[in-house]
Amino acid sequence: MRLRRLSLSSFRAHTATTLDFAPRVNLLVGANGAGKTNVLEALGTLCLGKSFLGVSDATLLQRGAPHFTVEGAFDGEDRPDVRLRLAFVPGEGKRAFANGAPLDRLADLVGRVPVVILSPSDHELTAGGPVERRRLLDATLSQVFPVYLDDVLKYRRALKQKNALLQQVRRGRPQAPGTMDAWDEELATLGGRIVARRRSFLNRFAELLVDAYDLLGSPGGVPSLAYQPSSGSDDADDTEAMRRSLARTRRRSVDLGRTLVGPHLDEVAFQIDGFDLRPYASQGQHRTFALAVRVAQALYVRERTDEPPLLLLDDVFGPLDPDRSRVVLDLLVSGTLGQSFVTAARSEPFDGVVPFEADEHAAFHVERGVVAALHPLPTAPLS
Repeated sequence: MRLRRLSLSSFRAHTATTLDFAPRVNLLVGANGAGKTNVLEALGTLCLGKSFLGVSDATLLQRGAPHFTVEGAFDGEDRPDVRLRLAFVPGEGKRAFANGAPLDRLADLVGRVPVVILSPSDHELTAGGPVERRRLLDATLSQVFPVYLDDVLKYRRALKQKNALLQQVRRGRPQAPGTMDAWDEELATLGGRIVARRRSFLNRFAELLVDAYDLLGSPGGVPSLAYQPSSGSDDADDTEAMRRSLARTRRRSVDLGRTLVGPHLDEVAFQIDGFDLRPYASQGQHRTFALAVRVAQALYVRERTDEPPLLLLDDVFGPLDPDRSRVVLDLLVSGTLGQSFVTAARSEPFDGVVPFEADEHAAFHVERGVVAALHPLPTAPLS
């Protein structure tokens, strides 16, 4: 997909902003706090139904404004063009629209325009805990397979109910016969489907991760990964493995008041040359591997949907060395991965690399929520 136009109203620092974007690299330059990331956040919120920064909807609303809206016009390669709109009113919540028609659920936004988000916090993909890696699995698969997102949402609801029941049993409150069995069967069925889809995804993702390393200039070592289900089983029948694990851990689950196995606790181990990346890699290896993961994510989305995703790169070039920055920028300029939106405080990494004089690319200066087109790029840092 390609974003042609984005409009923001009372969103963060932007009172009324409308931007027409180029089909490849779109650079947003400005000082910290100018409102650059707000544009990427608005786009991510429009495509995913929530902020990728994990903040509340009320935080996104400009102070004193009665509501915010974000609207985007997208052109498809193989998919039909689509116009998305998201509105938030305090006390009423968010409503989403596609081509003017209201959507039943915010979840129905997900996957209409796939996005891949790169940020400095991507270091946590490899150096942090398993939550970040599970989030990668769910974010990718939910945008490609709507049924996967439905299963995840149903699983979370069932897990919440099961854990509430475990708390009641732990306190000695009576339960209707068969209630625990019913919730376990629901979790086994949904969890088995989730795990099976994750396994299938990771089999292909492991291959694309190698391709991503090649695209990044083969930075050293052979990347790989391993899925580690909390059930401790590599059983071909993931649903049956879930049933057995839930039964085996029931007594301890009651003691602790929470479900001890399931896809909500599974892990993905990233490896270089067979060694677990998390405890052994250097800071540079963590950054490079995380970057390769995002490239592989974009390749997978394009392969499965026949549409390139939108790439949102929020201040990712600062930690990269000049050689790695050049490789990434060459990738973005080529359009191989899709249309990109890049924030930066300085223009130096882009000078002489991105031909902004061409119609395929565009640069903008952002200051206090006001955006202006830039051509040519300034040679001095913007303050």
